[in-house]
Amino acid sequence: MGVKTRSSKSSKPELIVTTSGRENGNTDGGNMENRRKNAPKQDSAQVTENLMARSEFSLDEPVPKTPTMNNHGFFELPKTDQRNFLLLVLLYFLQGIPMGLAHGSVPFLLKEHLSYGEIGIFSLAGYPYSLKLLWSPIVDAVWSPRFGRRKSWILPIQLLSGFGMLVLGSVVEGWMLTTGKAGGPTVWNFTGWWFFLVFMCATQDIAVDGWALTLLTPGNVSYASTAQTVGLTAGHFLSYTVFLAFNSPDFANRWFRSVPSDQGMMTLGGYLTFWGWAYIAVTIGLALLKKEEKTKNEDGIWDVYKIMWGVLKLRNIQTIIIVHLIAKIGFQANDGVTNLKLLDKGFGKENMALTVLIDFPFEIGLGYYAGKWSQEYTPMRLWCWGFMGRLAAAVLAQFTVSIFPAGGVTFGYMLLVIGEHVFSTFTNTVMFVAISAFHARVADPVIGGTYMTLLATVSNLGGTFPKFFVLKLVDYFTVATCHPPTTKVDASLLKAPLVTAPFTCAMQAEKELCVGGGGSCEMLRDGYYIVNIICVLVGVATFVMYIRPKVLHLQSLPLRAWRLSTAPSAR
Repeated sequence: MGVKTRSSKSSKPELIVTTSGRENGNTDGGNMENRRKNAPKQDSAQVTENLMARSEFSLDEPVPKTPTMNNHGFFELPKTDQRNFLLLVLLYFLQGIPMGLAHGSVPFLLKEHLSYGEIGIFSLAGYPYSLKLLWSPIVDAVWSPRFGRRKSWILPIQLLSGFGMLVLGSVVEGWMLTTGKAGGPTVWNFTGWWFFLVFMCATQDIAVDGWALTLLTPGNVSYASTAQTVGLTAGHFLSYTVFLAFNSPDFANRWFRSVPSDQGMMTLGGYLTFWGWAYIAVTIGLALLKKEEKTKNEDGIWDVYKIMWGVLKLRNIQTIIIVHLIAKIGFQANDGVTNLKLLDKGFGKENMALTVLIDFPFEIGLGYYAGKWSQEYTPMRLWCWGFMGRLAAAVLAQFTVSIFPAGGVTFGYMLLVIGEHVFSTFTNTVMFVAISAFHARVADPVIGGTYMTLLATVSNLGGTFPKFFVLKLVDYFTVATCHPPTTKVDASLLKAPLVTAPFTCAMQAEKELCVGGGGSCEMLRDGYYIVNIICVLVGVATFVMYIRPKVLHLQSLPLRAWRLSTAPSAR
């Protein structure tokens, strides 16, 4: 742990404490050492004095391993920390509800109506989480003393989110069927609503991350990352895995109904409406039942932006930013297209729902071992292992898609898909636990959570911005031709004008016209295979020539190299 004081322009001493945290969306945490059970509250000056009195802190220490977590259990925490931990879990869980829909379920539901390129446009709805660094200093610096520093943002944000879900829930079923079609909303209109919900979640996340640092006592602050992991994972699981399963008529008919129906047990509109009211109820309860400790205004908005600009000018930060922006290109086709391509081949939403249901316990269990490994090995070396595994997972995914059974899904093929899905998820988790550990180790808390937010934001952006282009390229490289029917077709069964001449059917709308008009769409060249190979080759080249040597060098640098006032230039 490193601690130092530094005077700002206002001559106010600033405390720099090297603690651990958690990258947004990722699974790892750290500790603050020498925790004392039921320690009495102390003012900041006393805490500073105690921290600086420790003999073990140093900024010259390299970054060999993740800081060791406290080994006490949840039930050993003070009652106040237990209650605040559960509150954090609830707040993070609420974030996971719309995030699980925007990143998981909705793209699957849209695949029946939109092309890969149009789904790429919808992926832009996830950008707020990758850009929240731009307004995080505002959330940190602007607030009302009447409501509290964090509640000033959390309460209105959650109310807006709740009402937004109520409005969207009332129209979304019709929009799902007509988006991109004549007379219906455009893909951009539909994306705009989800962009708003994700923007609300990203802003709430900034406030909740900051509140977590003060809700829990200093010795137990590492539980904040646990709360985020549990809450976000549970919310995402409910909105992606569980919702997708119960939204599928085939899944419901197979496992829960004796009389088949063409409707799922859960609709997107009903789901959004339920959680809209839940958001509002939780917000009212939070406003009435939870008081926030009073704090004083700290640095202004522009002070934080200036410090953040100083961080961005550090050579080592610039290097890790470049790494983050290019590191995930190799996996983009696998992450963004493989499951959609399986649905396109005829895998079925009910089988996909079953796959992700089975994958979830493996994700939790294997994530535990990934966390243990991050304690035993240097974070970035573990990250490199995960990187190579994730490239291998992309190759395995392409093989899995390429051997899709012509006669339909068999039990053996189902096991192959589940295995491929588990392996891909596990390698993703290993990378993401390791990079969280590294971020937590090097982050300079001089600007509170903004340093960690900067690192997490760039990491998220590296996985977000390529997706749009990758999905566009899949459509670009795909070649398919619609052939007219060879036999007489009953006109009453047609859902589109009868196909009388060949035309291209590479786009989803063209494919629907082809099939609806009695034709057959023949795939001559599948763009998925080309794009996935390109991504993997780019991933291998960048990893060998730049990423691996750079991250291992960054791993070897002392903590001093990551501080504003003491950073030597990286070579």
